[in-house]
Amino acid sequence: MSLTAEQQSRIAALVSDYQAQPGGLLPLLHALQGELGYVPDAATPAIARAFRLSQAEVRGVLSFYHDFRSEPPARHQLRLCRAEACQSMGSEALAQRLRARTGLDDAGRSADGGLELRPVYCLGACACAPALLLDGELHARVDAAALDVLLAGCLEEGGAC
Repeated sequence: MSLTAEQQSRIAALVSDYQAQPGGLLPLLHALQGELGYVPDAATPAIARAFRLSQAEVRGVLSFYHDFRSEPPARHQLRLCRAEACQSMGSEALAQRLRARTGLDDAGRSADGGLELRPVYCLGACACAPALLLDGELHARVDAAALDVLLAGCLEEGGAC
């Protein structure tokens, strides 16, 4: 995906702001994702040059931290807990139901960009399993009916969940 002139300008400005800071790579990546919603692959060469790293090293950092993304986020972000407590209370059945209802691809994205499912390994709500985050909001003791209500809410907002 190519970058707009505005994105290129913003990336250059942020790189300039952070490159002289000791340990500035992670703060730069967070700033980029905060502004653009993701860290574009096309930004990797400029970042690598500024920090005197190889592109592989920059990509290694991006892939190590699971919250960094290399493509624009879907309209709705769903994080389904896959830790032991949630698994024992039915999170796998919820994941299967979600995939069946939304047609998510192997990467966990709906074809229209309306929903992205990403597994997480503990939301800290073990006593209220199974749990998920939808657009940053915690939902606990989620069953099939509650999942359907959440998905319907996404549909009403114009994004096909």
